[in-house]
Amino acid sequence: MTFGDRILLVDDSQDDVALTLRALRKNNITNAVDIATDGEQALQYLFGSDEAASRRTAALPALVLLDLNMPKINGLEVLRSIRADPRTKYLPVVILTTSTEERDIVNTYDLGANSFVRKPVAFDEFLEAVRLLGMYWLLVNRPAGQLHG
Repeated sequence: MTFGDRILLVDDSQDDVALTLRALRKNNITNAVDIATDGEQALQYLFGSDEAASRRTAALPALVLLDLNMPKINGLEVLRSIRADPRTKYLPVVILTTSTEERDIVNTYDLGANSFVRKPVAFDEFLEAVRLLGMYWLLVNRPAGQLHG
């Protein structure tokens, strides 16, 4: 499976989605962003046969920005599913959350998250965090799935 250039943003907060999209634009990150408002939609997007899966191209997204606290299926379960499937096990997943709980940090890394980023409260700090995320994960990083075909 190859990775495309899209970003999958998984977050149930409309305000956080709007803030993330604004921060991406302000940092000139022009990748198309697909949005899932809960874990169930994210899994349908990645694995399902519904209209969410058909919206994306054959390539997986270049990056998943995943919130932890969501309705239906939480971020930990989404991450567990991503890492359990051979098609998505190398997919870069960055946890982007308001949580500061040590157990959340440990659990996400145990499940194979590539990074854990706490959403800063101040917009300027969030803007810088998104700039660094975009720079590294979309420009610098070479995903393992690309190397293995």
